[in-house]
Amino acid sequence: MATEVSEQQSRELAEKSRQTEWDKPSFAKELFLGHFRLDLIEPHAVPAEEDKRRGDAFLAKFEAFLTEEVDPAEIERDAKIPERVLKGLCDLGALGMNIPTEYGGLGLSHLYYGRALALAATWHSSIPTLLSAHQSIGVPEPLKVFGTEEQKRKYLPQLASDKISAFLLTEPDVGSDPARMHTTATPTDGGAAYLINGVKLWTTNGVIADLLVVMADVPKSEGHRGGISAFVVDAHAPGVQVLHRNQFMGLRGIENGVTRLDDVRVPKEDLIGQEGRGLKIALQTLNTGRLSLPATCVGAAKWCLKMAREWSAERVQWGQPVGKHEAVAKKLAFIAGTAFAVEAMSDLSSLMADEERHDIRIEAALAKLFCSEMTWRIADELVQIRGGRGFETAESLRARGERAVGAEQVLRDMRINRIFEGSSEIMKLLIAREAVDEHLRVAGDIIDKNADAKTKAKAAARAAKFYSRWLPDLALGEGQKPGAYSEFGQLGGHLRYVERSARKLARNTFYGMSRWQGAMERKQAFLGHVVDIGADLWAMSAVVVRARMLATKEAEELADLFCGQARRRIDQAFHDLWHNDDADEYRAALGILDGRYTFLEEGILDPSGDDPLIASSGQPANP
Repeated sequence: MATEVSEQQSRELAEKSRQTEWDKPSFAKELFLGHFRLDLIEPHAVPAEEDKRRGDAFLAKFEAFLTEEVDPAEIERDAKIPERVLKGLCDLGALGMNIPTEYGGLGLSHLYYGRALALAATWHSSIPTLLSAHQSIGVPEPLKVFGTEEQKRKYLPQLASDKISAFLLTEPDVGSDPARMHTTATPTDGGAAYLINGVKLWTTNGVIADLLVVMADVPKSEGHRGGISAFVVDAHAPGVQVLHRNQFMGLRGIENGVTRLDDVRVPKEDLIGQEGRGLKIALQTLNTGRLSLPATCVGAAKWCLKMAREWSAERVQWGQPVGKHEAVAKKLAFIAGTAFAVEAMSDLSSLMADEERHDIRIEAALAKLFCSEMTWRIADELVQIRGGRGFETAESLRARGERAVGAEQVLRDMRINRIFEGSSEIMKLLIAREAVDEHLRVAGDIIDKNADAKTKAKAAARAAKFYSRWLPDLALGEGQKPGAYSEFGQLGGHLRYVERSARKLARNTFYGMSRWQGAMERKQAFLGHVVDIGADLWAMSAVVVRARMLATKEAEELADLFCGQARRRIDQAFHDLWHNDDADEYRAALGILDGRYTFLEEGILDPSGDDPLIASSGQPANP
């Protein structure tokens, strides 16, 4: 469960941007700078013919396997993916979907890998979680990017065949601050190997894994630069012990646990990259690895739409189907428009990753943030539409003769996506730092209290040149004539809105920087609104170009529907940038932490007991 690469990850990204220019264009980065680069996503990319042929062929086999060989009710009931299903996934080649063919994998594109995960997510969410944890953040991805040829030829064929992998980063008392990592990798045998010691928490696949990516801190010493480093570790090696299999509110079939490593000897040949590059490896692995989460959200969102439509058409209240009552109709419209946007954003981000001509760091992060948040809302609305049957389990529905619609299960399963691979709060900080970094870099000495007048004047001239290039209407407000976009028909107005709003967003970001200067980095509520606006603008752009590609009246209607919904959210977020209760809420939070309002907790019982909130050893306090 790679939930947190986090605050440190965000700082690394920001620092990298300060030091070098992006060598590839980024639609989303330009958007935050107020520059609407529609040319980067229009015309909409399409899969290569060979990718499509191989992808469609695999999807057909995968669908047949799921429907014929996998019982989702069994997984939910037993909280485990059966051994026969694991073997079937291996035989099908599903462990090697995104491993290149030269190393024994299927070599599917990001788009078709995502579609396979989406398909599996509609059958049981534990299956795509296993597959993506293995391929997107497990051993294959970092080896493909940073591994030596010897490492690739040694491990990738095994991983494409029948060896399951896991990613071990988080520790019992270390989450969003890996700099506090306690796991160590101490050089031994004259530098020929390392001894790894530590405890890792939330190791998705770790309970059944054969190979592990382990992040550990190498002590600095003579001949060793030290720092957090990444290693391939044999999960069956002496000293590797699974202490506990975790259980969760959803994803009941995942093999997630606590793993202890005691003097686990790892040869230096299994160091991935260089010492001290572990966080960079984790970060870059997640850049494209994050796209697996939006893909699973696509499957869940589309399934929720199907269930909501069927129920709302069949269930009758007060003489007509409930879907014709306006209160439910609004929910149906939200689900349909948002599901269209989730698929548009996920597919477009994946296609951009396949093209390899874009830097999709921000696009992937926005897709993960937007799709996980909105699909959770979709699932919640499905439960509400189905009423008591939404709260009832599929097993109970089946037992009394009704269709086993697991609405409550999808709600439970989707909840973790707002935490997986960077919580929504961490994602907003990561994206915000990228969004405001260029402003901070350009402003430079203007906000440096120690800079003299001459230095500030030069910096102001540089800033003026920058903003005249990127934000030509910074002083003119909304007066600049936007593009016409007449080729998009009625959807052209939404693109004009995106263009104007992008410039408005950049202006507001600049105003925020002018007001708070270097302290703006700590204005997380303000930055959160900035990111929410950018996410909806990116989603609007994606749905419009997708609707034009599909060229159907139905797609155009859904795009128009979503854009109208998104525009209202954006307008509210712009208002909330400067008119909010952020300061009052922060003061209240400090009071809560100080125990000022504990009177409100009187008259309750706490069944959780007195065990520590964080067990540093990773072992149960009361076995």
